[in-house]
Amino acid sequence: MALYESVVIARQDISATQVEALVDKMGEVLSANGGEVKKREMWGLRNLCYRINKNRKGHYVLLNIDAPAAAVAEYERQMRINEDILRYMTVRVEALEEGLSAMMQPRNERGDRGDRGDRGPRGDRGDRGDRGDRGGRRFDRSPAPAAPAAVEGDL
Repeated sequence: MALYESVVIARQDISATQVEALVDKMGEVLSANGGEVKKREMWGLRNLCYRINKNRKGHYVLLNIDAPAAAVAEYERQMRINEDILRYMTVRVEALEEGLSAMMQPRNERGDRGDRGDRGPRGDRGDRGDRGDRGGRRFDRSPAPAAPAAVEGDL
């Protein structure tokens, strides 16, 4: 069986218990088709980047799934039908993540940023020139060099 991660966004006006019941129902769809939910994380009510069907917030849920492709296809079909689900995304992965996801970890414990040392918040900018060039086309604002004086034989 294949491994999947699925993030579901439910409407803001349903309660947290209704979201849990909705996720349980989707888990039953997967188990009826030979799959199982390995891990479930409720990320809570979060702001959306843009309005979706007049909703500014949504209940986010992460599911780690071990299921055949047919079970995931039925799971996604049920998600499209359900009016309480605003968006969902299911991605196939090589291995399921152990422990808490990056959204649930405290900000200071996330290891995805790497060690920056004393380079500042945006890293080393040594690739820029002396003037702080960003690599784009720059126009030289100095006056144009004077044209060479015409010699009598050039005419």
